[in-house]
Amino acid sequence: MKLSSLALPIALCCLGGAAALADDDAPFTDEFPLESCRFVPWGGNAYFRLQPGRQLRYSNAACVSDGDCDTLDEVEITVLPATRDIRLRIDDHWRTVRTRVVREFETSNGVVKEISRNYFATCLPGGDVYYFGEDVSDGAGKPLPDAWLAGRKGAEPGIIMPGGAFLLGARYFQEMAPGVALDRAEHIALDIELETEAGEFEDCVLVEETTPLEPGSSSEKTYCPGVGLVLDDELELVSIYDPYDTDDD
Repeated sequence: MKLSSLALPIALCCLGGAAALADDDAPFTDEFPLESCRFVPWGGNAYFRLQPGRQLRYSNAACVSDGDCDTLDEVEITVLPATRDIRLRIDDHWRTVRTRVVREFETSNGVVKEISRNYFATCLPGGDVYYFGEDVSDGAGKPLPDAWLAGRKGAEPGIIMPGGAFLLGARYFQEMAPGVALDRAEHIALDIELETEAGEFEDCVLVEETTPLEPGSSSEKTYCPGVGLVLDDELELVSIYDPYDTDDD
């Protein structure tokens, strides 16, 4: 997706301070210009698309085949037609944000492990995609304790993927639910080329995720333009279903 020229100033406003420091002491941005956003439950940006009906499938089968993983993990991410309205205070005013529901369905050796319904919205005109919370359950439908929702119990939205330029060294919170979910992202590499079962990709970017709730733990995710998440640690993208893709090549 080609982004508006307005996207770059907004991304610099949100993340430029962290990007400029670009060292281990750099803070993770936790204040975002929510009041200037016109939130919509569609669109997204080059690395994170919110297109209803779109589905991405992932597997660690290669890792299992190499003998480096013990269990076969598979994940299906679907952008649902459903939306959810979330009410929260922004700049001392109550606002209702309509978010898109994105479902993640995770299995381990064929057994359902976790199902989550995640809530995202695009900030126009910049294209930053904000994360407003998630509901999580195990395979039996039992709610799990890592659920959170912006506007409740001190939780606030974070950015799951900024629009505009991908700034190396940028650091920001993706989730801001005290004591529950505090995932953070750092941009650590760009211009990556890779190949998975789903195809060949270029101009990809690498994001490292950490959380102060689990010191020392980290995860690496690779995103590619026009596709989104392609690698999530050992999980690799194996197929893409896009109901609006008319390219037969």
